[in-house]
This record gives sequence, C-alpha cells and structure tokens, in this order.
Amino acid sequence: MPAISQQHPSRRRRTHRLLAAAAGLATVGALAAAMPADAHDAKYGHPLPSRYQDVQLLSFNDLHGNLEPPSGSSGRVTELQADGTTKTIDAGGVEYLATHLREARKGKAYSITAAGGDMVGASPLISGLFHDEPTIEALNKLDLDVTSVGNHEFDEGAKELTRLQNGGCHPTAGCYTDEEFGGADFPYLAANVLNEKTGKPILKPYWVWKKKDVKIGFIGVTLEGTPGIVSADGVKGLTFKDEVETINKYAKVLQAQGVKSIVALIHEGGFPASTSYNYNCDSPGAGDGISGPIVDIAKNITPAVDALVTGHTHTAYVCTVNDPSGKPRMVTSAASFGRLYTDTTLTYDRWTGDIARTAVKSANHVVTRTVAKAPDMTELISKWNTLAAPIGNRPIGYISADITNSGTESPMGDLIADAQLAYGRQLDPETDLALMNPGGVRAGLTYAAKGAEGDGVVTYAEGFTVQPFANTVNLQDFTGAQLIQVLKEQVSGTNTAAPKILQPSSGLTYTLDLTKTGADRVVTDSIKLNGTAIDPAATYRVATNSFLAGGGDGFTTLGLGTNDLVGTDDLAALEQYLTANSSATNPIAPPVTNRITIVQ
Repeated sequence: MPAISQQHPSRRRRTHRLLAAAAGLATVGALAAAMPADAHDAKYGHPLPSRYQDVQLLSFNDLHGNLEPPSGSSGRVTELQADGTTKTIDAGGVEYLATHLREARKGKAYSITAAGGDMVGASPLISGLFHDEPTIEALNKLDLDVTSVGNHEFDEGAKELTRLQNGGCHPTAGCYTDEEFGGADFPYLAANVLNEKTGKPILKPYWVWKKKDVKIGFIGVTLEGTPGIVSADGVKGLTFKDEVETINKYAKVLQAQGVKSIVALIHEGGFPASTSYNYNCDSPGAGDGISGPIVDIAKNITPAVDALVTGHTHTAYVCTVNDPSGKPRMVTSAASFGRLYTDTTLTYDRWTGDIARTAVKSANHVVTRTVAKAPDMTELISKWNTLAAPIGNRPIGYISADITNSGTESPMGDLIADAQLAYGRQLDPETDLALMNPGGVRAGLTYAAKGAEGDGVVTYAEGFTVQPFANTVNLQDFTGAQLIQVLKEQVSGTNTAAPKILQPSSGLTYTLDLTKTGADRVVTDSIKLNGTAIDPAATYRVATNSFLAGGGDGFTTLGLGTNDLVGTDDLAALEQYLTANSSATNPIAPPVTNRITIVQ
C-alpha cells in the first residue's frame, strides 16, 4: 500500500480538548456525564440525555458459510493463559454465535452488529450447495446490521452478489424451498467496487445507523487486490479501487451530511505476532504486535474515521494503530468461521456528534460451545441439512487419521496435489506434476465421525468443505525455466511479503531457505522431479486448478502455459482419488510432508 498524504481538517474536533479539560472525570471505557444524571428539561420536565452515550459494536468476519461448528483446528482457538501457557478451546457454529451475541446485547439499549466481509464463499456443503442462501438466512436471524463485501462475495460474480442482497431464486438452480429467497435484511457495502462502465459502486458505499439522536456511519470496502485472488469470471466488468482513498472520500461525504462518527469495515487484515486470540498486540507500544497490509492502511485513513473492523487474514487481534494525526485508533479482527466475536464500546459525544476516541475499548470473545444452542438456528441447520443429506452423506473414501491443512506444506495440500496428478495422467499420461494453491485448501479431513457415517469415513460433504470452489483441473505445458519461475513467484513479486507456498505432488522436491530474501528463498539447484534436476529447456506437463491456470494468486507465469486441456472439477478429482486408493479395510494415511525442505 503506497503512503497517501492526508490533509487534516482545518477545524479540529472538539472532543479531545473537552476530554483533556475533564480528565479528572474521565476513565477509559466510560466518561462521566457533563450534566447531572437527574437533569431535566425546564419546559417539559423530561430527563435530559447524558452528554455521552456508550454504543455497543459487535463484529465478526470471514464466516464463510460455517453454519455448523467447524471441524478440527478450524473449530478451535488458542487462548493465552496468565502463566504464559496456552490452551485450545472448541469454538464456532451459528447456534452458539447467536446465543453469545444475544446475551452480549442484553442491557445495551444502543447496539450495532457489523461484519468485515467473506460472510459467504468457500462455504461448507450445507451453505455452498444452495449458493449460500442458508448463510444469508442465518445472518438475518443474527440481526446483522451491516457488512462490507469481501473477496469471496465475488466467487460467483457481481450478479449473484446482487441476488444475495436483493433476493430472488437462483437463475439456474431455481428455488430450493416453497418460499422465494428473500435476500439479506442488511446492506452489503462495496464502496471501492465499481462498475467499469458506469464508474459507480455496484452496491451501497456507506450506511448510517441511527437511534434517537445518535448517528454512526459505516463505510465498507474489500481489498484492492481482489482481482488477483478471485477467478476472472467473478470480477469481470468490475474495478477495485484503493482502500484508503475510497474510505477517505466517503468519510468526507458522511461529514458533509452531518455524520461525524464513522466506522470503516475493511476486508483486509494483518498478522499478529501470536496466534492466541487474546494476545496483547499493543505491547510494548501501540500496534507493535501486528504487521501486514492493514497497518499501512490504518496509518493513512483520515482521522475522521473512529474505528476499523477488518478481516481477510483469518487472524484475531484488538490493536490500536496511530492515525495520520498520531492519535491511536482501534483496529480489530475476530479470526474466522464464527469462532470469535468482537465487543467494542464506542462512546458517542452528543455535543460534537463524534466518538470520544480515548474512551473506546474493545475485546475479542470466544464463541464457546458450552452455552445453550439457539433453537431457531438449530431449526435452520436441520432444514438445510435435510435437503443436502442425499448428496452430502455419500461416502467417497476412508482415512486412517486426521489429514490436516496446517503447515507450510500440509498433508491435505499434498493429498489434493496427488489427486490432481493422478487425474491429470488419466487425461494425458505425459502429465509430470501438479501444484495446488494453499488458499484453495479450505479445511482438512477429520478422522472422527461428524455424523452417523463412522470414524474414518470421508463423506462428500466433508470433501466439499475442503474444496468448495468448483474449479476445473487444467493441464498446461511449461518449460523447465518457467516451472522454476513459478516456484520463485511463491516468495517474490506480489507474494514477497506474504508467501503463498504451492502444495506439490509426489516427486517434486526442493528447498525453501527462509534465511534468504525474495526469489532466492527458493533454491534453484534443489528443484528436482523424481530425483532429477529440472531441465530449463525441457517441457513439463503440469496439472493445476483453473484459478491457478489463469494466473491467480500472483502466479503470472502459470497464466502463460500452452497446450491447454480442461478436465473435470477439482472435487471430483479428489473423490476419484480417494475412492480408488482407500477402502474401509485399507484407509489412506496422511501424506508425509517432506516434499519441501524448509531452512529457517
């Protein structure tokens, strides 16, 4: 993100001067009222409102249609203990999220619920099979007030996103129940997503929450780099603008309308120094424990914006990052999959119409599964599971242990690459290797039975959760020099700061030296196929999914292949591989992750 100069408003907001004068009366989290609590309007005898009004902002992000509790590590969070140790807690599931949010709202007369994008897309079967209508229904029941779009909201294109907003049956699948899909009760905000032809946002750029005399504006954006991580069809006809410039633009629009309290919903995030959800990323100083794109964004967004709700990186943090005027501003993210929610107190100053920023407090809370399930969510899940059961419960393979999607090279990633290599060789026996993008591996496979299928049984629904995008398996020819360049693009170019390590099929090996920088981190002389060094002049037949074959995730060289051959969808390839290579008496074991040698 390039640095963007920020012009400070000529009129300084009065909030900070007033707070300084009242320092003896103020405490972080709540400010003493400037008037007596029992002050009355002299003419009518009515109680006067306090000058300061605490507004609760509940937020979450990156739900990805996880209505049921996610399995394995995707359904756990790490909690830092007072003695420095950590423990894991089972978390997530909208039956529990609903209970937690409803409990948190009790006694809060002023409460808003907002989200930071990727509510849908890359969803498990219960939602993805029905084009995420179940998730929109669940979010309506959660009383979500507003969300930004995320990159995954564009997986099926702008027209489908508009349908999720406005309702109506799917154009090809039709209606799934007797009732026509009603759409979202909350606005999706897409301030920086423009129609190429009109130059205007495809959905609302901002929204204003009002209750009595309190007004808070919300601006929603997704990451500018969305076209690089979504299929070309999904973003066709769209332009994605800079996040900072867009937010600053609409902050001025809101101010001109008299809205001075502003929250930005940003589908872009950071990387805290700890994976524990309750890690203090303001230690030793404000924002010292967080890095990544959101830091530069936060430093350049106008001080008129009072708080940032973020997402995309699936990490958890509650940090303060200084705005362009040098004052701290709250930046939050609630991990992913509904495992956490953030509770932020925004103290609204009725005299100025602004948020008293020094009084803002925030914390992430675990969506534990020890509370009662929300009955309406249980009913919703049961309804959609019943419709999905004939497809989802079908066994497609057997495993001997958990096959996780964690690590630089993951067992699940290796398994998918092996499946695509095997399928590629069915299409063309000359296929040499396969490469799988890590972001396409949405989950692992869990040995413990999720339902009545039995331990070790892999169902179609579980496979769908792993690979929900319906990409095709594509074959292309590359020179050895191009293949080497592809591997170097994992750690260079747009992937320099946040490497994307492709998952290799069996036989492809190399060394990743993290003590070096840029493209040099991939050691050229170590790249071998079946023990033989890659020949720069030779031709190699490579299987990838259609997203990578189009140059996605910054792998521009993968978009230059020749002799293209398009096969079936990637989930079908995985299903074929599991069916052919496993049985109840001879289950498949997790691949050993020894294809990439990592030097640290």
